[in-house]
Amino acid sequence: MTAIAPAATAPASTHDPLWETRLFSAPHYDGIDHQLADARSRLRRVSVRAAYQEVLHHRAVLVDIRPAAQRAAEGEVAAHLVPLVVERNVLEWRFDPRHDARLPVAGFDTRVLVLCQEGYTSSLAADALVRLGVRRASDVVGGFRAWREAGLPVAR
Repeated sequence: MTAIAPAATAPASTHDPLWETRLFSAPHYDGIDHQLADARSRLRRVSVRAAYQEVLHHRAVLVDIRPAAQRAAEGEVAAHLVPLVVERNVLEWRFDPRHDARLPVAGFDTRVLVLCQEGYTSSLAADALVRLGVRRASDVVGGFRAWREAGLPVAR
């Protein structure tokens, strides 16, 4: 048998401060609008009316990721629709089916509809879930503001 020598690792170049980024193929975006467009390219976003129908007929879990202060100021989706409140900073841990901190509803096939205030942060959050393997995750176009303006059930 012939021994195989370990591959030599290239030292960090003093002329290339981004060498670590290239090693891991981290995406580079030309601003947040580009990042948002990339995230949305992996989603089939739903209107507020379609989200309401899916939740009403128990075909999806509606997840409000807004902070408590924003929910208190703006209102919430009516309780009879059983929205889950999972603030953005713990969303991935609660919906990763492999993680110990997951919610009972977490699953790779769970239909998760993420809701934020206006439909921007929810796109990034839903994309994070898709990247974790929650393949049916998406977000609600226009967020809670559009939900309320459409006259859908809310609570104060």
